[in-house]
Amino acid sequence: MTERILAPLRGVTIRAFRETFAVPIAEAGFTEAVTPFITATGRFDPLRDRELRPSSAAIRHPPSAGHSLVLTPQFIGKDPAALKFCLERVKSAGYSTADLNCGCPFPMVRNKGRGSGLLRTPDVLARMLETGCEAMGPGKFSMKARLGVDRADELLGLMKVVNEFPLRFLTVHARTARQMYGGECDKEAFKAIRDAARMKVVYNGDAELGYADGDVMIGRGFVRALGEREDIGELMDGYLECSRVELDGSESAVLGRIKELLSYWKGLRRWRGRWEVGKLARNLDEIRVWR
Repeated sequence: MTERILAPLRGVTIRAFRETFAVPIAEAGFTEAVTPFITATGRFDPLRDRELRPSSAAIRHPPSAGHSLVLTPQFIGKDPAALKFCLERVKSAGYSTADLNCGCPFPMVRNKGRGSGLLRTPDVLARMLETGCEAMGPGKFSMKARLGVDRADELLGLMKVVNEFPLRFLTVHARTARQMYGGECDKEAFKAIRDAARMKVVYNGDAELGYADGDVMIGRGFVRALGEREDIGELMDGYLECSRVELDGSESAVLGRIKELLSYWKGLRRWRGRWEVGKLARNLDEIRVWR
């Protein structure tokens, strides 16, 4: 049976989203969600982090959904000591799995050696993976990566390093960091990595187009599909209210969050006009374009 994992989308698949859209998430067959990345620092406190507060450590769906979602915290960084500190903290807070971000494609991140930038420093990558597997235990730590930064064979060239560690799984977004989120996914490059790996490999990148040969991590395709739901207005009312409470009533922060989600639907026929109005909204009344 193919496993579906909800992908970490910065500013989108956050706690408020996962809780508000719990039923659609269950209906889509997701069994796990990976949080948008959390920066690994020596001051991390999971009890204060918005993503990982106790009430969201085990996301409970309505009884009618008959489904629970495993939540896996994802960390980004290049300091093994800071990562160890964070993982010890999340483990003590009750989390049994964690993930390392080796795929963030943004230049400001990768040029600092974090995210996909770790693919350029095999020694640092090895230390981060070693730290993660030791802190969480064998088969409890995973990583998410791109095919490479500039070329589609870079991760493949690092598989000798990656295979040294007892990872839970390796998620591969089948694009390079340079591609960002455009251009074609290279499924042949992905298959080469899967063939070389000693652990389970999860596919990411345009999975909504029908790639189902194994486990998949889906984000953008699922979020776009939500815009076509008949009950999206009711769901968006709930998301706005949940965000308002979570963000302590900060209207500007709520507006930014709602606009980020609406931007995924601007290409849908029913949302084109609504997006043009919504992106210019100056208050919470104007942003309710789904009404």
